[in-house]
Amino acid sequence: MTYGLPTIVLRPSNAFGPCQFPEKLIPLFLTNALEGKTIPLFGDGLNVRDWLYVEDHCLAVEAAVLRGRHGSVYNVGGGVELTNIEVARRILAALDAARELIQFVPDRPGHDRRYAMDSGLIRALGWEPETSFAEGLKKTVRWYASNRSWWRKVRTRSL
Repeated sequence: MTYGLPTIVLRPSNAFGPCQFPEKLIPLFLTNALEGKTIPLFGDGLNVRDWLYVEDHCLAVEAAVLRGRHGSVYNVGGGVELTNIEVARRILAALDAARELIQFVPDRPGHDRRYAMDSGLIRALGWEPETSFAEGLKKTVRWYASNRSWWRKVRTRSL
């Protein structure tokens, strides 16, 4: 414990869900598709990410606070690895939008091909994700479709 503070560190995988800032992959793809704009996909779209629904991340925080060991570090992964192109296709399917909205753009220099983690320590505390990627995406799509005024304000605001 640094300076006598009981600390626990959580390192989540890519979280998603309602109210997420629209610059992140899933909200960006959703909001662009809802407006009929292209979905910018880096490189070949085969970068792999582990996805975690936001409410499951909150449950992991609760598990760590209630049952975790001070000074420990817990990786929190949803156990759902998908390529970015698969995520884009699932979003377009959920919106019944054309796959032609996907636009491949030059990849970022040094862009990681895959993020992976072992969530064994947090799972040993009894935590498991409760929301499947499909269900979480459905909830997220519904939220963004129903809250256009919120994300339009957020996207156009100068920060």
